Amino acid sequence: MSTINISIVIPVYNGGGAFYACLGSIGHSARPPDEIVVVSDGDTDGSWQVAEEFGTKVLRLGSSGGPARARNIGAKAAQGDVIFFMDADVTLHPDTLSLVEQRFQEQPELAALIGSYDDAPGAENFLSQYKNLFHHYTHQTSAEIASTFWGACGAIRRSVFLAIEGFDETYTQPCIEDIELGYRLKRMGYEIRLYKDIQVKHLKRWEARSLLKADIFYRAIPWATLLIREQRFDADLNLNYTNRLSVLGVFALIVTALAGCFFAWIWWLTAATALGLLLINFNVYRFFCAKRGGLFTLRVIPWHWLYFFYGGSAFVWVLMQHYFGRFL
Repeated sequence: MSTINISIVIPVYNGGGAFYACLGSIGHSARPPDEIVVVSDGDTDGSWQVAEEFGTKVLRLGSSGGPARARNIGAKAAQGDVIFFMDADVTLHPDTLSLVEQRFQEQPELAALIGSYDDAPGAENFLSQYKNLFHHYTHQTSAEIASTFWGACGAIRRSVFLAIEGFDETYTQPCIEDIELGYRLKRMGYEIRLYKDIQVKHLKRWEARSLLKADIFYRAIPWATLLIREQRFDADLNLNYTNRLSVLGVFALIVTALAGCFFAWIWWLTAATALGLLLINFNVYRFFCAKRGGLFTLRVIPWHWLYFFYGGSAFVWVLMQHYFGRFL
């Protein structure tokens, strides 16, 4: 097999202890990277100095422009045949890069690949465990032929990345720039694959406010906007048919619960809808129960249904803005 050089590109803004762990994990990789490029995106906590201590190539930006711009700058400065993008709050498994190299060697036609979070998130609080385990479950149960890219654990041939002009820098927050890149790759005929054994650990600590802000304003709304603009509704990852049906189920649950306040017999419909939501998401809850137990799973259910509510609400809002915005 031909030799493949791998460059790791990491954008960082005030990475803190998680960033130190991120760089430390690279040193334990069974297959060392050929190059590490850290792009300090206007950080104020000395993350760039931490990166220098680990012997990485550091590019310092005077102000923060978001991970899309930082990744593009890092990729242009990199020299590897393959660029492996990772976030500053994830750590590599010892075999992560070995598997990346193997897949690109075995499949010359492969343009890009993505991996998965593992099932042992770094932060121990409930919301961090729930959010990151749900992400793990989503990737572990999705099809290998992917329709999106992923900046936290994604690799792409540098020639392909440069040919499509990288990430869209109009996304100035950690957003859906990687999803948009994936859609562009697919539209131009490139192949993306999801490999479930290529994994990283996510160290981010989620709290209610940060989770809702990120999910609604940095993910749901811009993703809905992108979906409507691109007219891409692939039944993949978070857009699978179970999730779509669950969104309808949650809205039906709310409507019947409100109607039940006036017509008591409608509570039977509310109960039936709730049971239906539990049944169609049975595999999700079985996964959580196996990983963290029954009490944890009971805490997951309301957050899971809330996720369907604000995700569906964001899509409806963007759809109304798209078709009726001039009248609103």
